[in-house]
Amino acid sequence: MDEVLLRSLTPSVLTVLVRRGADFAAAEDAVQDALIEAVRVWSAAPPRDPKGWLVTVAWRKFLDAARADAARRRREDLVDEEPAPGPAPAVDDTLQLYFLCAHPSLTPSSAVALTLRAVGGLTTRQIARAYLVPEATMAQRISRAKRTVSGVRFDRPGDVATVLRVLYLVFNEGYSGDVDLAAEAIRLTRRLAAVIDHPEVAGLLALMLLHHARRAARTAPDGSLVPLAEQDRGRWDTALIAEGVEILQAALARDRLGEFQAQAAVAALHADAPTAEETDWVQIVEWYDELTRLTDSPVVRLNRAVAVGEADGPRAGLAALAELDASLPRRTAVAAYLHERDGDLATAARLYAEAARKAPDLAERDHLTRQAARLNTRLRR
Repeated sequence: MDEVLLRSLTPSVLTVLVRRGADFAAAEDAVQDALIEAVRVWSAAPPRDPKGWLVTVAWRKFLDAARADAARRRREDLVDEEPAPGPAPAVDDTLQLYFLCAHPSLTPSSAVALTLRAVGGLTTRQIARAYLVPEATMAQRISRAKRTVSGVRFDRPGDVATVLRVLYLVFNEGYSGDVDLAAEAIRLTRRLAAVIDHPEVAGLLALMLLHHARRAARTAPDGSLVPLAEQDRGRWDTALIAEGVEILQAALARDRLGEFQAQAAVAALHADAPTAEETDWVQIVEWYDELTRLTDSPVVRLNRAVAVGEADGPRAGLAALAELDASLPRRTAVAAYLHERDGDLATAARLYAEAARKAPDLAERDHLTRQAARLNTRLRR
């Protein structure tokens, strides 16, 4: 990677974006995102026209950011920053639009992608990251979905399962991504629960509330990530936790277990532990076993490997991890953590640094870089 070339091209790329109508601050952000993308992909396949490549990618990232910001502002007009507890009114045009976009003529995955893009305000890159596929693949999937529904009447709304999947992904991106949509996802899920009596709707609402209850403790004052084990549990929202647990218990009592109820059960066990050391990891592994049976998701298996490492020791966790594809996002970070737990600091430091290079966002990259530096400092002593 020719970093000198990248630095030399930055001013001219920035100028092109400003001339096209981007304000300077947004153009700077887009160029920086394009440079990060160049560092990631040029080593494998450097372009013949580096400046043209940077201009194209930076302009696309500027447009994605502008669309996401516009969507966020529309939603901020509809909802306060934090979700209010208790039941919500039954009528909501936004929720109706979610159902209409989840059209029966689309496959569930295409309906989810289209709704996230058209209604949820997420960028193609954010949706691709959620689905663990390349951005170009997701762009093609969304384009095909748009063509499919371009000539149909929106008089047959999609099913609840597809809408739940959309709300779940919107919440996840809002919880950890570039655009804050978590409160909006909770608001819409509350409304859905008010009109549909289904244990998985309740399970998703409980899951959102239990995760959102920990939000204030997830970052330090400087914006850095705080791992769950290190969070100040006094900053967790006990009212949201109590509400989430109550909703979950009522859903589980109906004996119709689904993916979101099982995920909420894991979140409830974390919320119930007075300290990280008192977490019931054995029961968490059991819930991940249920989730694996329900979904067979590689992400679930990755989280299960962490739980196994806590319940049965780091070597058991590494054995579970060895069964997973090496390209799975965050697998390297999990391997680093388990090797550190096992006392292999040199391997852990190397893997933390490798995971930092693969991190999907700046906050995660900085956190993993600090972990690598911390271990390297210990090794030099």
